[in-house]
Amino acid sequence: MSPDQLPESWQAALAGEFSKAYFLKLRSFLAEERAKHQVYPPEADVFNAFRYAPYDQVKVLLLGQDPYHDVGQAHGLCFSVRPGVRTPPSLVNMFKELKADLGCQIPNNGNLVPWAKQGVMLLNAVLTVRAHEANSHKNHGWETFTDAVIKALNDREDPVVFVFWGAYAQKKGKLVDATRHPVLIAAHPSPLSAAKFFGSRPFSAINRDLEKLGKAPINWQLPDL
Repeated sequence: MSPDQLPESWQAALAGEFSKAYFLKLRSFLAEERAKHQVYPPEADVFNAFRYAPYDQVKVLLLGQDPYHDVGQAHGLCFSVRPGVRTPPSLVNMFKELKADLGCQIPNNGNLVPWAKQGVMLLNAVLTVRAHEANSHKNHGWETFTDAVIKALNDREDPVVFVFWGAYAQKKGKLVDATRHPVLIAAHPSPLSAAKFFGSRPFSAINRDLEKLGKAPINWQLPDL
């Protein structure tokens, strides 16, 4: 895992992080993990959220927690899965709410790349996981790194819409100046809390905030593949 895998705009925004002790320790931990275990997503995909949404082009930050940990699911974007992979339960619930909120048809896949390409940064707080072991890479440094990502976006003059679903993500709200950036919170779309997520109409709320900022709304309709 190398900082060179990040786009130049993100390398510049996060320049101070890569030489810090926690990041060097994280790199060593990941090298050891990949030598001994199956780790998701593949190394080439770990920074996809950054590649699709360069620092100066992020319009929305949606924060997830931990990558999917089953075969072929995770590809570096929170909540998203590769084409051909069964849509996970939280994403199924997101699609149900999207249909209720904006009338979008539910796609036959869970690939959220079209959102990412429009400036929706789909960032997990932890960017890797050991296969079949949820949260196995938490507290090894990723959280410090992704907090720095949130702070870097908060420091931008151009506002970003921050979206925090569930208690874990909402704790990150303290990193954001809500007087400068819209902050939208809701329950998590997981089946455990989806009853509270349904009816929150987050997608139309994001677009309203973007329009207030003079930015183009997101086209949330995903194509069938």
